[in-house]
Formats: sequence, structure tokens, C-alpha cells
Amino acid sequence: MDFRNLNTNAPSRLLPVFLLSAFLLAGCSSTKLAYRYADWGIVWWVEDYIDLTAAQEQRLNTDIRNFLQWHCSAELPRYRSWLDQLSADLSDGPPDEATVAYHQARLFDFLPALLERATPIAVNLLSSLSDAQVQALADNMKRSQQEMEDKFLAGTPSATANARAERTSERIERWLGDLDENQQQVVNEWSADRGAQTEIWLQGRRNWQQALLDLLEERDSADFPDRLSRLVLDSESVRGDAYAEMMEESRSGMVMLMHDLLQADNTATLPHLRGRTEALNSDFETLSCQADSEVASQAG
Repeated sequence: MDFRNLNTNAPSRLLPVFLLSAFLLAGCSSTKLAYRYADWGIVWWVEDYIDLTAAQEQRLNTDIRNFLQWHCSAELPRYRSWLDQLSADLSDGPPDEATVAYHQARLFDFLPALLERATPIAVNLLSSLSDAQVQALADNMKRSQQEMEDKFLAGTPSATANARAERTSERIERWLGDLDENQQQVVNEWSADRGAQTEIWLQGRRNWQQALLDLLEERDSADFPDRLSRLVLDSESVRGDAYAEMMEESRSGMVMLMHDLLQADNTATLPHLRGRTEALNSDFETLSCQADSEVASQAG
């Protein structure tokens, strides 16, 4: 997919879904470039798994271009307002648990609008797939799932927890800087307490993909858009009860983790996070949203 002609000035990089990861994005070094090249929602991995026709590519490019124009003009101001408040709160010193929970809630509040706007793009793409493309999608999802299970579930539960701690530390350090020994111990203990979280997440992923494949068998039906919308907007309903419980526990656990890390006696942590926050806000401020009248009316 070629986004080189998008009307967004983008000298640096972001995967905007970092907003859904409560500071734990594997951060990227150049925010605006990735914003320009971002694929959204369900479509970003579908195109990786199958070859699209020229007509499908053209439609998808147009849909995502319109989506990005909407997002740039309608959503980035909301992000900037949140980042302003986050920066102000960080300037007052390490935030308490309630403040961390508040900002996590703000992050998750950005999700519904993204999913709602991305869903029609998914409908247009998935409803156009041929039988051969659906079979290729199923085969490649199965292969990818097996690779992930082999990677993340290899070894003992202790090894799985250690690998989770390593991944978590790498992501956190993008935003908080190098963790000291005490902070690393906090991460290790947090990861060890996650229990079977990785297994539950992977099973939920498998459940959702199977639900999608089942739905694609009826992609010519009149209610396909509505059913796909439910699958995207209410994905936890098909991922399983264990997954829903895990997500609820993970959100509260993430609040405690970030609170404990920010409260730790590491004088470099808050300045580093505030600097990253202000740099990200600056990137958002300089993005150019040159939507035409049609896209502007959609954003309104």
C-alpha cells in the first residue's frame, strides 16, 4: 500500500494506537512518518496476509486517506489536549494512583471513535475478498498464530514470565528511560504476577480470528456490515470470558505498575517521560491536515 501521496506533512513517526497501550508502546523514533503510513484497525494485517487486486488496493488507499484526514483534523486536537494535561500533571511530581488511572482512562476513551471510523474500511475490503483470498487469509492467520504460540509459550511458565518482563521493560524504557535496579524488580514482579495472561491472550486471538473467518463465509449477506461491526467494536464478546477478565485485571494492574515505576526513586524517570510527551505533542501540532471539502464534511 502506497501512502506517499497523502496530504500530511510527516517528518517523524508514530503508530497512533500507542494511545491504547497506556504508555507501553514499543515507541518509534519518528512520529509523523508512521502517522502518514499507518494502517488502521483490521486492515493493517489483512493486507500483510493476502495479495490484493489493483481495484482493492485503490479502494483501500482512498478509504485510508480519508480516514487519516478525519483523524488528523478531528482526533489529534483531542490527543494534544490530553498530552497538555499529562505534561502539567507530571510537572507536579510523581502522579498518585488516581491520576495514573485517570490518564489511562483518557487513553482508552480514544478507542471507540477510531474503531467506528475504521470499521467501514474493513467492511469494504473484506466484503470484496474472493474465495481464494479468504483461504489465503485463513492459512496465513493459522501460520502466524502458531508462530506466536511457539515464540511466546516456549519453555516453562517462569521462562514465559521472564520473556514478558523483558518485552515490558523494553517498551517502558521508550517512555521512561533506562530503568534502575529497583524499577526493573518492579517490572519482574509484575510480570510474574500475570499468571496465564499470555496463554489467555493468544487463545482470545485465536477465537476472534475464527469468528472472523466464519463471518467471511457469509460476506455476501445483507447483514455482513452490521455483524462485522459488532465483531470489531465488541471483540471481547468472542474472545472468551477468560480474556475479558484478563483485560479488566490487566488495566488495573497496569495502573499499579506505572504508579510504582513513577514513584520509584529514579530522578531521570519523570523528566524523560515529560520530554517524550512534549516531543509527541510537538509532532501532533506540526502535522498538516489538508482535507478537501468532502473529507472535512465527514469529519464534521
